[in-house]
Amino acid sequence: MTLLSVNLNKIAVLRNSRGGNEPDIARAAITCIEAGCGGITVHPRPDLRHVRPDDVRALAALLRGRVEYNIEGNPFAPPRGDYPGLLALAREVRPTQVTLVPDSDGQITSDHGFDLANDVDQLRPLVAQLRELDCRVSLFVDPGAMGFEHAVGIGVQRIEIYTGPYAEAFAEGDAAKQLALCVDTARRAQQAGLAVNAGHDLSQANLGTFRVAIPGLAEVSIGHALIGEALYEGLTTTVRNYLQILR
Repeated sequence: MTLLSVNLNKIAVLRNSRGGNEPDIARAAITCIEAGCGGITVHPRPDLRHVRPDDVRALAALLRGRVEYNIEGNPFAPPRGDYPGLLALAREVRPTQVTLVPDSDGQITSDHGFDLANDVDQLRPLVAQLRELDCRVSLFVDPGAMGFEHAVGIGVQRIEIYTGPYAEAFAEGDAAKQLALCVDTARRAQQAGLAVNAGHDLSQANLGTFRVAIPGLAEVSIGHALIGEALYEGLTTTVRNYLQILR
């Protein structure tokens, strides 16, 4: 079955808006695990707008031996204040997977992937260092991305397809073109030897169609929609709803 990794960034956003420790990100993680999810995802940013480095460290201790731990981030963002950099965090906590994303402070959320042909030389030494830490390395890519042989050549093991355009098209009632683009991207990545993850704006409404269309989908990382839906149905029920869709 496709692994469900729950992104907890929005829990941290709510906490940070008030200060203090509530809602408790560790308690949210435990709730998701007890509901059956197979992984937890966080995306720490240098501006500390949501998940912070101390959250990353605390979750590592909590999750070890229980579920997969996926840390997302921009490997080129330098250390700033309490943010030590993505590679330094990975070296500290040794997550199961590091998903490299070319985001910046100016982006509200991740909205594009790497250009594999042009970015591979910069990524090569970073991927090598992450592999030395026994972290699985995934690259965030756009639907229609090319050059998967470049990713394989530097030791990348997975891609994560950016599903925002698919989710937007689905909401508008005509997702066929965007879905076909994701399917083709997944097929070409798998043929190159990469496993395929997906994430961004996937929801209970659009996940089933996406999952059926992509055989062998390894993992979905879902945060914004899942946490939003949990406001109405509760976190445990919502996680179980997603797991049922993935079955």
